[in-house]
Amino acid sequence: MAPQIVTCPECGARNRVPAVAKGVPQCPTCKSKLPWIATATDDDFAVVADSAKVTVLVDLWAPWCGPCRQLSPLLEKLAGERAGRLKVVKVNVDENPVTQAQFNATSIPTLVLFSGGRQVGVQRGALPLPALRQWVDAKA
Repeated sequence: MAPQIVTCPECGARNRVPAVAKGVPQCPTCKSKLPWIATATDDDFAVVADSAKVTVLVDLWAPWCGPCRQLSPLLEKLAGERAGRLKVVKVNVDENPVTQAQFNATSIPTLVLFSGGRQVGVQRGALPLPALRQWVDAKA
């Protein structure tokens, strides 16, 4: 559960954002909310995904998957737009078959959305950013 280095969109400060936190990440310099993107494995998925008090979007992906690579920057943008309200958790299905099986991710990318600790939506396949925004907003 190594922290991610995130550049604050407001002041440009570089910040360590932990995979698990009690609140939501914010920049210590300017106090702006930071995009929250974490990586999870079979061993720590429950802690990383279930610990957040915000909406959690799980991205089940693989490095060889073209649509997954196209979707990744859109998820980063969405995490930035919804800083303080959304956590993106990325799971490489090639390295984490237990989590893949848990969500029956037979095709990738598969997105699983959690709100209030319960699963509220599943999306199989990549979406353009406007449709992704609409899907998250309708379910969260």
